[in-house]
Amino acid sequence: MSEPTTTPVCYRHSDRVTYLACSECGRPICPECSHDAPVGQKCPECIRAAGGQRVVSARSIVSGPSFQTSPVVFSLIAINVVIFLIGLSSSELEHDLIVNYGALSSAIEDGEWWRGLTAAFLHGGFMHLLFNMYFLYIFGPRLERQVGSVAFSGIYLASAAGGSLATYLFGPANTFSIGASGALFGLFGAWMYAAYRQRGSAAGSAMFNQLGGILLINMALPLFMPNIDWRAHLGGLVTGAVVAFLWERTAAGRSNARQMRAISGFAMLVLLMTLLAVL
Repeated sequence: MSEPTTTPVCYRHSDRVTYLACSECGRPICPECSHDAPVGQKCPECIRAAGGQRVVSARSIVSGPSFQTSPVVFSLIAINVVIFLIGLSSSELEHDLIVNYGALSSAIEDGEWWRGLTAAFLHGGFMHLLFNMYFLYIFGPRLERQVGSVAFSGIYLASAAGGSLATYLFGPANTFSIGASGALFGLFGAWMYAAYRQRGSAAGSAMFNQLGGILLINMALPLFMPNIDWRAHLGGLVTGAVVAFLWERTAAGRSNARQMRAISGFAMLVLLMTLLAVL
């Protein structure tokens, strides 16, 4: 007989359900007891035990991301910018990158399943690129620091695939789609899920309400602006929330939490790309 599972609660506040855990000792902690450190988040006892260790506040983390603390985010930004500049250098190259090899299109029916990922690295104009990279800069760095760079890569790519799958399954037959929006909405979905789980605290409730407002605005944009692939947005959002749910169930409170998050994200990526290949 399997042992009954219990819902984790903060070790300092037994009335607060939480799925955060100290990256040092593994004990469950609520947002009030969580201190953002250079790597992960720590409980008050581990922070005190570290003595001279520098603690980085959440405000300073959001305001000052860097390549040292968020290498995947800055690498993704660089890759997207370089690909965009390559396309600008030659109309033939741009045509090849977007039409012949990269964009999500009906060619996926001919077995070109990789378009489910390559489309997320292509953009149709400077403002499209600028908006998406700014979104990544705002919502990516802190998530990468908290879950680890490998796990962050997993949720980003899985969300890109989830957005592509939604467009492929529910879009018109002649769908032609590019952009990182599906992947970015996946990051947003992870933040929304985390805020929803922590909505019982003042900080969690405020965060959930703020993100909810941003989500409503973004989901309403296709009503006023043409050529926005809302299916990719929704598919990425759902994928990101599902991956965050898997993180919660498989990694919270475990000493190998980062490895479990990475496994969950890349397992979702493999599943979604397989569906693109076989459907």
